[in-house]
Amino acid sequence: MKIKSIKTVENGFMRQGFAFGGEEGPDKFDNSVLYRSNIQNYLIDTGDDVILVDTGVPSTFPINEPDESTPLFMGDVTFDYVEELEKLGYKKEDVTKIILTHKHIDHSGEVQKFPNAKVYLSKTEAGELNYEGENIEAVEFTDGAYHNFEKSQIIVDGVYLIEAIGHTTGNSLVIAEDDGLFYMFQGDITYTDEALYENKLSVVFEDIEKARETLDEVREFVKNNPTVYLSTHTPYGSENLENKAVVDLENPPESIYYE
Repeated sequence: MKIKSIKTVENGFMRQGFAFGGEEGPDKFDNSVLYRSNIQNYLIDTGDDVILVDTGVPSTFPINEPDESTPLFMGDVTFDYVEELEKLGYKKEDVTKIILTHKHIDHSGEVQKFPNAKVYLSKTEAGELNYEGENIEAVEFTDGAYHNFEKSQIIVDGVYLIEAIGHTTGNSLVIAEDDGLFYMFQGDITYTDEALYENKLSVVFEDIEKARETLDEVREFVKNNPTVYLSTHTPYGSENLENKAVVDLENPPESIYYE
């Protein structure tokens, strides 16, 4: 199995109140602290399938100028998703499957570029997006529990879609097993890895009680299984992948802040 990251936006930031303030409120945190932000999604090459986990922002994604009150600035440099895919050695025709963690446009923005791929997402999110057709697999999580997660669906051998409600009411995460490691692809359960280690929810959710349950389940999983945590909105995602960095909740990595 090969796993690669595909960047679409870089040089952004998020304020601590945005990243941590979902339960206590953003004003309870130091909003002068700016964590690094970007957007990258991921590719899983199993040998038999080329699977995309989310498809980034649309190529027409606008670049907005941040100010002193901006809670999340995704970035000021954008890349074409398909061009970045080609730099990794893949053409869009090579993609056989797409897994969407959730409906938001920074995760589903370029699905239409891959008309030959099967698209897997929760039934709830498929309904929200009005996705229909022979290439749409609206997942109902019929494969039972996966470790401490209650509901899962096997996409291919070693790759699982797991119900992870909270950020949206149909939110999911993906886990790929390879060489003794568990690669967890998570769509906005946390926006930055610091939130995982600090056990904090961001301010973006549709169901806060479920979001808390999901973060608790994620933290339980990473405590008990050697997990490489692959986020969407922080450079830690690509860095963790490159270094095969396993989460150790008792020893958080040193934060890298923007001035």
